[in-house]
Amino acid sequence: MSTGNNKLTTSWGAPVGDNQNSMTAGQRGPTLLQDVHLLEKLAHFNRERVPERVVHAKGAGAHGYFEVTKDVSQYTKAAFLSEVGKQTPMFIRFSTVAGELGSADTVRDPRGFAVKFYTEEGNYDLVGNNTPVFFIRDAIKFPDFIHTQKRHPQTHLKNPNAVWDFWSLSPESLHQVTILMSDRGIPATYRHMHGFGSHTFKWVNAEGTAVWVKYHFKTEQGIRNLDVNLAAQLAGENPDYHTEDLFNAIAAGDFPAWTLYVQIMPEADADTYRFDPFDVTKVWSQKDYPLIEVGRMVLNRNPENYFAEVEQATFSPGSFVPGIEASPDKMLQGRLFAYSDAHRYRVGANHNQLPINRPVAEVNNHQRDGAMTPGNNGGSALYYEPNSFGGPKESPEYKAAPFTVSGQAASVAYDHNDHYTQPGDLYRLLSSEEQARLIRNIAAAMAPVEYEEIKLRQIGHFYKADPELGRGIADALGLSVPDEN
Repeated sequence: MSTGNNKLTTSWGAPVGDNQNSMTAGQRGPTLLQDVHLLEKLAHFNRERVPERVVHAKGAGAHGYFEVTKDVSQYTKAAFLSEVGKQTPMFIRFSTVAGELGSADTVRDPRGFAVKFYTEEGNYDLVGNNTPVFFIRDAIKFPDFIHTQKRHPQTHLKNPNAVWDFWSLSPESLHQVTILMSDRGIPATYRHMHGFGSHTFKWVNAEGTAVWVKYHFKTEQGIRNLDVNLAAQLAGENPDYHTEDLFNAIAAGDFPAWTLYVQIMPEADADTYRFDPFDVTKVWSQKDYPLIEVGRMVLNRNPENYFAEVEQATFSPGSFVPGIEASPDKMLQGRLFAYSDAHRYRVGANHNQLPINRPVAEVNNHQRDGAMTPGNNGGSALYYEPNSFGGPKESPEYKAAPFTVSGQAASVAYDHNDHYTQPGDLYRLLSSEEQARLIRNIAAAMAPVEYEEIKLRQIGHFYKADPELGRGIADALGLSVPDEN
């Protein structure tokens, strides 16, 4: 089947005369260094794999659009949210967190939920998960946490001792651990799970009034999860199950969709709310701050090339547009740097110039050079600022909205340390069948831990969240709750 010009060329466009045989000195060789086509093929092949993501290595992606369905201009001046009916092209990448690039889709793990909106004011990235909270609330703990989820440096095996040791010494993780060990820890597909921005962000309207905001993407397909035994079976029989399901659904015209809601908190409420609203291990009660509909996200186009679009897609929670800003969330503050820095290492300094990451808005800056610079590298245009020759300059009207900070410069912890109320409330919201499965899942995950001290420490946290939960896990492991000894 013809695909147009069928003439094989080198990367510099020259036609290739022989792609089956290396150039040699005589029939038996040796191979000649002057065979530049051979050298190019081998050298490029050696570099075909960019370093995989440290986290979220295994993933799938799709294109689509976001359409505003409700007016939220009273809260934000973001242009892509400015009017009902407005559509913005977007790309999403779903992923698992801990596994490597070839790992199974159906493991018990949070799922990444990273959305790139190609807005007229620049790209806006909302980089979240399928859970509304996270394991830790300060970015300084992130490398240690991820080390526990990876492989032991000697055995190169997953290490339950490290996982549960870290969690048991980090009680702020309890809420996320409870969600992870529940039925929602293994979604049936990427289409059948919610997505969350997880962090608190700031919205600013045209008058400069700011509010705090949390994002909730509610799947229109309904929530579905996998039985642990079926998930294990699929991991062996079809480790790409979720990737395949997403691609096939879109290819068949069964376009998945999510409705976006937000919770809005007045700026002053942050000082009085019963939980620290910037603590990503906590949620805001929807009774206090009800969900407000914003719009609808529809995925309607598969990638043409996985590497170019899914693997090279780069997302950063620091990619803001006017009207959307950061909050003091300590975990978010660290991610503002870490994500873009990871992309500069993994993909290159010019990752934002790749087609999948390139904004539809015009880019005017003085960043030049670097590896793999596409285009004309700014040509002969001005390459510094300030200047006297009318080059691009800052627009003061787009300055971030100010907020008050106070206190001493020091390494300080959050001053709210109730890590038990919300996971306990979550447990009590579950049906008796869901509670039983949660207890079984936790006990099964903790059983390989070799140190009873770690098990007892973690059981103590679950007991503080709900005594029935703690006792159930202890009984399943043949232990006693420490508080009851």
